[in-house]
Amino acid sequence: MELGSSLGAVRSKRVLLGDQVRPAIIVIKDGKIHQILSDTDFAGGEVLDVGDSVVMPGIVDCHVHVNEPGRVSWEGFWTATRAAAAGGVTTIVDMPLNSIPPTTTVENFHEKQLEATGKCFVDTAFWGGVIPGNQLDLRPMIQAGVAGFKCFLIHSGVEEFPHVTERDLQAAMAQLQGTGSVLLFHAEVDVQQTTQEIGDPCQYSTFLQSRPDVMEMEAIRTITALCLQYQVRCHIVHLSSAKPLELIQEARQAGAPLTVETTHHYLSLCAENIPAGATQFKCCPPIRGSVNQEQLWSALKAGQIDMVVSDHSPCTPDLKKLDNGDFTEAWGGISSLQFGLPLFWSSASKRGFQLSDVVRLLSQQTARLSSLDNRKGSLTPGYDADLVIWEPEKEFVIEEASIHHKNKLTPYLGLTLQGVVCATIVRGQLVYRKDSFCPEPLGKHLLIPPRESPVQL
Repeated sequence: MELGSSLGAVRSKRVLLGDQVRPAIIVIKDGKIHQILSDTDFAGGEVLDVGDSVVMPGIVDCHVHVNEPGRVSWEGFWTATRAAAAGGVTTIVDMPLNSIPPTTTVENFHEKQLEATGKCFVDTAFWGGVIPGNQLDLRPMIQAGVAGFKCFLIHSGVEEFPHVTERDLQAAMAQLQGTGSVLLFHAEVDVQQTTQEIGDPCQYSTFLQSRPDVMEMEAIRTITALCLQYQVRCHIVHLSSAKPLELIQEARQAGAPLTVETTHHYLSLCAENIPAGATQFKCCPPIRGSVNQEQLWSALKAGQIDMVVSDHSPCTPDLKKLDNGDFTEAWGGISSLQFGLPLFWSSASKRGFQLSDVVRLLSQQTARLSSLDNRKGSLTPGYDADLVIWEPEKEFVIEEASIHHKNKLTPYLGLTLQGVVCATIVRGQLVYRKDSFCPEPLGKHLLIPPRESPVQL
C-alpha cells in the first residue's frame, strides 16, 4: 500500500473496540468507517494487514501552538502536522496565539486558514481568542467555524494577545451564552508575593517559587464563579497544580459546565529532576514536584481530570536562553506533539491504565471539547476512519534525527519511551508509515458548525 493511498480495509489481531481488544477488520468507505467485521464475515478485497499491532482511534490533540502566520521560525503547519502524523495524532486544534495576527477576529481567522491551506498532513481545527474589547467578534467567529475560544488571566508572553480582566470576561461570556461554544482559560493570575524574587535564576527552584500554586488556585476561583453565573461551557487548560482540584469538583457538583485538562509534561517530568540551566524544561504554569505529580495521576484515574494534551509550544533555540541558562528570561513552552502517545503510555501503563483509558483521555474527550465528537475519536461506523497503528510494548529512544517539529529542542531528548507508532491513517488515507510521509498533505480544515443550543457535558 503506497503512502497517500486510500485504504479499503485494515486488519489486526488487536483492534480496540470499546474496552475490548480483539481481532477485527475495519472496512472503510469514502473516508469513513463503514463496518467493523470479524475475519469470518469479511467478503474479501484489498486489506492492509498489520498483524498484531494495536489499531485504535487516532489521537486528537486539542492544544497545539502552530504559530503560523507570523512566527514560522518557531513552527508552522507543514512541520507541526508532520510531527503529529508521526505521533499517531490525526487531528490537531490550533491555538489562537502565537501566530501574528492572533485568531481574534474573523478576518484574522481567514488569514490563518489561508496560510494553512495545502500544508496540513492531518486534520486541523482552530480555536479563536478572547482579548480585551473583542467581545463583538466572538459570535461572527462562531459562525465562521472556530471550535471555541481561549483567554489568558495573566500576561500571555506575547504583546498581541493581551490578558483579560474580570470585566472583559463578563462581556465575553454574555456574548457566549446560548451559543454552546466553550471558553478555555490559561488559569494563572498575578498574586501579591510577600517575598521579592531572589535566588539564582539558573536554578529551577527560583522559577518554580515565582509561579506558586496559589496563582492557579485564585484564577480557578474566578473561573468557577463565572462558569456558575453564566452557565457557559468553560475549560481549564494545562492544569499543573493538584491543589485546585477540590474547587473544580465543588463547582461541577454545583452545576458548573466545567472541564479540565493536564499535559504530558506535568505527568512525565518533575521539578526535583530538572538540572540547573536546563531551560528546555520551562513552561507556564511550571512543572511541579513529584508529590503533586502523583496527585495529578490519581485525579486522572478518578475522573477529576478529563483529558491529556501536549500544549505543544515551540520557539527558536535562542529564546530558550540556553547560553546563559536563565529560567527567568527563557521562553516558556515545551515541544512534544510527536511524542504524546508514548509519553502518556510509558507512565500510564505502569499505573494500571488500560488502552481504553488512552482513547478516552487522548481522543474521545479532546474531540468532545472541540465539538468534533460526532466524527472523531471513536472506532464507530459513520465516523472518520482516523486510525493509529502502534506497538505499545516496543521501546524507542527519542533522538534529534527522528524529531519532525521544526525546532528540535525538547526536554525529552535521549529519553527511552514505550510505544512505537507504525502508521497513521487520516480519513482512510495512509499519511504516515515507518518514518515516511505521504507525498502531499492530505489533511482538511475542520470548521465547526454553530450550535443551536448549549450542549451537555
